Amino acid sequence: MDIKTLTFIVVGLSFALYIGIAIWARAGSTTDFYVAGGGVPPVANGMATAADWMSAASFISMAGLISILGYDGSVYLMGWTGGYVLLALCLAPYLRKFGKFTVPDFIGDRYYSQTARTVAVICAILVSFTYIAGQMRGVGVVFSRFLEVDITAGVLIGMALVYFYTLLGGMKGITYTQVAQYCVLAFAYTVPAVFITLQMTGHVLPQTGFGATLADGSGAYLLERLDGLSQQLGFAAYTEGTKSKIDVFAITMALMVGTAGLPHVIIRFFTVPKVRDARRSGGWALVFIAVVYTTAPAIGSITKVNILNTLNGEAQQGVEYENAPSWVNNWEQTGLIEWNDENGDGRMFYSNDERNEMRVDADIIVLASPEIAKLPNWVVALVAAGGVAAALSTSAGLLLVISSSVSHDLMKRTLMPDITDKQELIYARVAALVAVVIGAWFGINPPGFVAQVVAFAFGLAASSFFPAIIMGIFHKRMNSTGAIAGMVVGIVFTLAYIGYFRFINPAADSPENWLFGISPEGIGTVGMILNFIVANVVLKFTDDAPDEIQEMVESIRYPKGSGAATGH
Repeated sequence: MDIKTLTFIVVGLSFALYIGIAIWARAGSTTDFYVAGGGVPPVANGMATAADWMSAASFISMAGLISILGYDGSVYLMGWTGGYVLLALCLAPYLRKFGKFTVPDFIGDRYYSQTARTVAVICAILVSFTYIAGQMRGVGVVFSRFLEVDITAGVLIGMALVYFYTLLGGMKGITYTQVAQYCVLAFAYTVPAVFITLQMTGHVLPQTGFGATLADGSGAYLLERLDGLSQQLGFAAYTEGTKSKIDVFAITMALMVGTAGLPHVIIRFFTVPKVRDARRSGGWALVFIAVVYTTAPAIGSITKVNILNTLNGEAQQGVEYENAPSWVNNWEQTGLIEWNDENGDGRMFYSNDERNEMRVDADIIVLASPEIAKLPNWVVALVAAGGVAAALSTSAGLLLVISSSVSHDLMKRTLMPDITDKQELIYARVAALVAVVIGAWFGINPPGFVAQVVAFAFGLAASSFFPAIIMGIFHKRMNSTGAIAGMVVGIVFTLAYIGYFRFINPAADSPENWLFGISPEGIGTVGMILNFIVANVVLKFTDDAPDEIQEMVESIRYPKGSGAATGH
């Protein structure tokens, strides 16, 4: 059976599963819609959290970045993993004990201010829209290749599906849909990785094959071969980086603290019954995340070797275009591989110097790896289903953040406190519709590749939410004026910096023009520092938080039990 037919079958079956779960677990109340009734078991919540957090950037782009950038791509692996540990151990249990529906709910009540709540709503919407653009782009990339539709049509298909089960099930439906999506994406990620590792090194486990010798009898290590090929073709040595130390630090830190400030991940810890369950679900999520994240370096490195050999031939002298494998032409049609015969010899060549005639997009590495390694068609179809599952699972969580921020924090808690639960749900669903349409537009017209777009979202979260949450839990004297000033300065600075280099003056986007040599992907670290500084300077000139707020903060930090997430 051909790849297209198999992909329709596998992706179609996965869609039917997601829709069936959404119908079975449809939300009947605001508590169901926002926090799944607060009764999700820790293991299920850990699996759903892993799926929610491992977006299209993790599935599609992370191994691609490691493949294309080598050592420089490791900042994404380190930042996202370290950030989740920070979130699970230092923030989630305290936020769960606070017992609110949303992050703006926490900030509004902790800082006893409707203005703080409104600023948090705006920050949540900015972060979520930036993040969802990357997910919609990921869906478009998968569909454009495997279902042979253009990226725009692929984004619209994904948009319609994710809106349907978010609209119907809310957090309750999303949670169990994400459990299924984790199973699909983890299986889809590890199966081809096992095959290509076995093929290249003779090892079954990608985690050990990554550092093993090649199975061709040469006795050379995989990374040693990759370093040699990279340098021969003008690329930096795979195991050495080109980024400055300060930029590596800034990007890693921005991704870490951005992870700990992501509203769609934080909200998952409100769905479990107890504080202890929040800690346990955090631990389970780390286990489930590790399955994919420890596999990514092997996929990236092995696929890079396969690409260099396939596009340039074993002798690295180029391959006649007419004799190129079918995957080259398939991905060329999506625009993610480009070949220009500069010297007119009819031979492809991929390098990083004047000989180069090709562009290979980082977003194809994982999706194309089974085809490049000549694996069976069913494996290719499985990877397509996994890529879609990763993008849809995170998109659903982000849509819920946007809809709950508008309906609960803006309408119910600020503008229209007398609306009924039914009216609140209507506002939530309308907000989700508007959000998915805007998100789809950004998915069709993204400001970068999937992981890069997502990195911007992490920077915005790092500069806005993370300091406000940390100080809200561990700095009981912090008042509303300081928190509001810090959030506004942090996110405005970060947004302006990213906007200038990526939209207003992209020609200036180079290390010599960056502030302190820090790229737009890492500027969230500076925004976070500014947030902390501004908040504490303002605190010096204003009154401390009221005594009752300080007592409430003290109570959050001690394990004396917790109530249900009420939103009131």
